[in-house]
Amino acid sequence: MQQRTVLIVDDDKEIRDAIEIYLKHEGISVLKAKDGLEALETLESGEVHLIILDIMMPRLDGITATFKIRETRNLPILMLSAKSEDSDKILGLHVGADDYVSKPFNPMELVARVKSLLRRYVTFGSYEGAKKTIELRGLALDQATKEVTVNGDAVKLTPIEYKIVELLMTNAGRVFSIQEIYERVWKEPGYNAENTVAVHIRKIREKIEIDPKYPRFLKVVWGIGYKMEK
Repeated sequence: MQQRTVLIVDDDKEIRDAIEIYLKHEGISVLKAKDGLEALETLESGEVHLIILDIMMPRLDGITATFKIRETRNLPILMLSAKSEDSDKILGLHVGADDYVSKPFNPMELVARVKSLLRRYVTFGSYEGAKKTIELRGLALDQATKEVTVNGDAVKLTPIEYKIVELLMTNAGRVFSIQEIYERVWKEPGYNAENTVAVHIRKIREKIEIDPKYPRFLKVVWGIGYKMEK
């Protein structure tokens, strides 16, 4: 398997170097940047498969950097937050991050999350058997090209958003609980997953629905979870 490269973006050199040690121990190649601007420059000069991105940084913070990265790239972004408030985490997810870890963090947990995100990214949509296109009243998902369209217009989804849409579309009409969505997509226990899943659902609706407040496709079943309308 091709070696995977992770870009570590943090203004604290000790944190960058510590994360590098743990990732290299797992056979993962590392690039480093001290802020969002340097991260954007690094992305243009080499292949990167995942970004670990601190929120609070000088020159260009992690939230703004994520927004700019998502304009052109769908690679996984794991955010680091020095704050415990949910608002920081939700904002990070809202602008396009796939997951987050709060500082101070357990290095082994960080590595586990990185490896999990890399597995989903590298094997993005790999299935046994033939790929197919799923269509639901103007919403289409092509499993071969990983493209989602609404009435023929392409929709740019992050890897996590795509996996959620794919899960719900391949099981149209079935209601999935928040915990089940998290466990099926993130491949981790879905404890306290409500905010994470809710933010991604909201972002998906903004991209696929004409009016996200009155969704045609992605419906909430109050007290139970979410489903894709047949």
